[in-house]
Amino acid sequence: MPYGPQMHPVRRLWHLLETIHAVTYFAPQAADAAAAAGTKGFWMGYFGCRGAPLGEVPASVIEASFYNFTPAMVRRAVPDVWQFASPQELLAARREGATAALSGACDREAVRSDTLTFLKGAIEHADGAGRVLFAANRALVDADDDPTEDPLARLWQLATTLREHRGDSHVAVLVSEGIGGLAAHIMATAQRRGDPAMLRASRGWTEREWDDETRSLIDRGLLSNPNQLTDRGQDLWTLIEARTDELAGAPFDRSAGELETHTRALEGVARAVVDADIVAFPNPIGLPKFTLDR
Repeated sequence: MPYGPQMHPVRRLWHLLETIHAVTYFAPQAADAAAAAGTKGFWMGYFGCRGAPLGEVPASVIEASFYNFTPAMVRRAVPDVWQFASPQELLAARREGATAALSGACDREAVRSDTLTFLKGAIEHADGAGRVLFAANRALVDADDDPTEDPLARLWQLATTLREHRGDSHVAVLVSEGIGGLAAHIMATAQRRGDPAMLRASRGWTEREWDDETRSLIDRGLLSNPNQLTDRGQDLWTLIEARTDELAGAPFDRSAGELETHTRALEGVARAVVDADIVAFPNPIGLPKFTLDR
């Protein structure tokens, strides 16, 4: 669904926050900062930087919290990454890289201070129970609460924290419905008519693993063929998306009247990121390209 007023209000905000957050995966400045900190290769930088808020954790924690990567792919990077760079060094690197990428795309004046306050208030209001990545990132927001800091750095951390809140919520819904990480990829690919090869390669699943799970979903009555959800599968996917929106929206319950104002305030930053060609489309994180059509 294209960005616009027809979307769930919290999904619209996610679209913008995810676009801002995603520079850390696609911008050369982010990759360079991770490499300068000591990581070896993109994926070690990815698992190390995204996992750094959790501390020096074993691969099993990354597998559980990231949810949709094959364990073998995680274990090629973790725990080795901690021998090359500490979590503290990687936290600094990911912030530096993301800020450099955003500063190359848009002016700091585009970031409204009241929008930063609004996002931080939502984070403070959110329930961290069962949301491991969110809770770890919220601790960084609390520790780095300096109103004189670069507004792009603050915006990136706030956007990252809220996207992890939504991601943790999504995982909770998937788990409750018995949909594993690989199954979620296959269902999403069928729903969005995406490219299975891109997801398999980027998440480390073999073609055989993908095909075996596809057959399992067909046996469960959720797929009619590898590229088509059944009515039951479509109903389940709709429920998962709606429940994710509901859980992700909880931090904004007390501020629904402000949500539209600050969503619009972030559109300029998201559009600048897209216009700068930082984020690849299509992409493995399921982020649609932001276009503004009013």
